[in-house]
Amino acid sequence: MSLSREAAVARLRDIVETVQSEPMPVPVREVWVFGDIVLGMDPVERLDVYLTKDLLFKDAPGREEEFEKRLGVSGVGKTVSAVWADEHPEYVRANANGHVAPEKCLAAHLLEDEPVHLEVCNTGFERNVTQRLKGARAREDYTQLLDPRAACLWVDDEGGQVSEEAFRKLEAGEFVFPTLSASLEMLGLEESEAEAAAEELRAYQASQEGVTVRGDVV
Repeated sequence: MSLSREAAVARLRDIVETVQSEPMPVPVREVWVFGDIVLGMDPVERLDVYLTKDLLFKDAPGREEEFEKRLGVSGVGKTVSAVWADEHPEYVRANANGHVAPEKCLAAHLLEDEPVHLEVCNTGFERNVTQRLKGARAREDYTQLLDPRAACLWVDDEGGQVSEEAFRKLEAGEFVFPTLSASLEMLGLEESEAEAAAEELRAYQASQEGVTVRGDVV
């Protein structure tokens, strides 16, 4: 399953509009897109979206037990918004330990059964690119890299600023970026390491299907 570039850009607009206009499980501050779509590919095999979020701390003290009894997960009202959970109990998701998972809640709210990868982190995209690169090199696991070729679509500033110029470039395929390996070299990898890392990351991405999601706290 893939998306035409036109359909992929339309989905990005839907995601931005939803984040901008509806209560979210956690405050979302930025929406980025990275990978194939910013390279002008058509069709787009997978749509890669990055959300910068704020941490939520006890927005509804005393209601955690109520939600745990009602929804069967812990942490609602502490880790994700109680107001959001009241409105969207069908989107509440937990991790393997039974604790509510903000990234999974965001994916359930924003995405359908489609070829989309969602990254959720409390720090901005550019900083997380370097953090993930350090972690990937330390573990020698380049599947965990973030493709640094990206565009910011929306920032929660003065009511939410949509970058129409970024959307225009996506629609026209006008963004110009170097190859993935060259981008990784610009971040400090030697040529041979950058090529190997790029190949490993591409193979990993090609193996993914449907909606995938990852949450990070930096």
